[in-house]
Amino acid sequence: MRKVFEDLGDKLELVVVPDIEKEGAFDEAVKGVDAVVHMASPYHFGAVDPAELIDPAIRGTLSILQSALKYGTNIRRIVITTSTAAMVRPTNTPIVFTEDDWNDASIQEVKEKSRDAPGYIKYFASKTLAERAAFDFVEKNKESIGWDLVTIAPPYIFGPMINELSSPSSANASLAEWYQAILESAKSPEELKTSGNAWADVRDIALAHVRAIQQPEAEGRITVSADSFNWHDWVDVVHSLNPSPYPPNSYVQSDPSYDPKTAVRLLNFDTTKARRVLGIDKYISMEQSARDMLEDFRSRGW
Repeated sequence: MRKVFEDLGDKLELVVVPDIEKEGAFDEAVKGVDAVVHMASPYHFGAVDPAELIDPAIRGTLSILQSALKYGTNIRRIVITTSTAAMVRPTNTPIVFTEDDWNDASIQEVKEKSRDAPGYIKYFASKTLAERAAFDFVEKNKESIGWDLVTIAPPYIFGPMINELSSPSSANASLAEWYQAILESAKSPEELKTSGNAWADVRDIALAHVRAIQQPEAEGRITVSADSFNWHDWVDVVHSLNPSPYPPNSYVQSDPSYDPKTAVRLLNFDTTKARRVLGIDKYISMEQSARDMLEDFRSRGW
């Protein structure tokens, strides 16, 4: 981090919090700060016990809010990274989700199936429960706190990385899946054409967090999403890049029968609030994000 932000010099202060679930973990860190952005939450689909994801998601969130309540006398705003995973529900027909939607279905499925619930459902439940816990905490303590709460809800996050990584599999889950789909042919031709989600570039998501601190009128949940996609949309994009960061035969093969104009994309998100409140009305394009990711991968020797 010091290397990445070396231009800041001694303006950058780092504090290590060994265990975010521990009571009082953030007590010292919140003293003297004006705003908090809380992004830490386990994100992987390999958990067997749901508590492996749910407990740190909830406790980590509540831990920093409790520290802010006790010692954050200067704090005026807290921004928490949630996820559109806390908003969606199973669907066979296209839906545009809004900030008012909650993924209660994932919580119910984890209650019913426990360890047998799919990994992604356990993650969805963890994000839903953690975000709800945050808003419940604010409501319960509204007479005692001097700050307000904003949550930023992104979908899949793509784009170049700034952290040190040894391999694509150690990247964030969204990016690892992108790499596997595009460069390792991990998805079947049918999956490429019919499955997907929504996405945004990491730099737009970062900007949203900064704006959420800066804009006085920001409040509640704000969804930040560039657009919906099927995986084959990305296949078409990488094959269109000229010059291409990789030889074209490095990418999964494009299916000429795929028509992006008629393809069905099941989820999308209403980003009216992000545009109105945060002033985010233009997003980094798929072409730019894809090129920057591929050039980043190549620079790492992948």
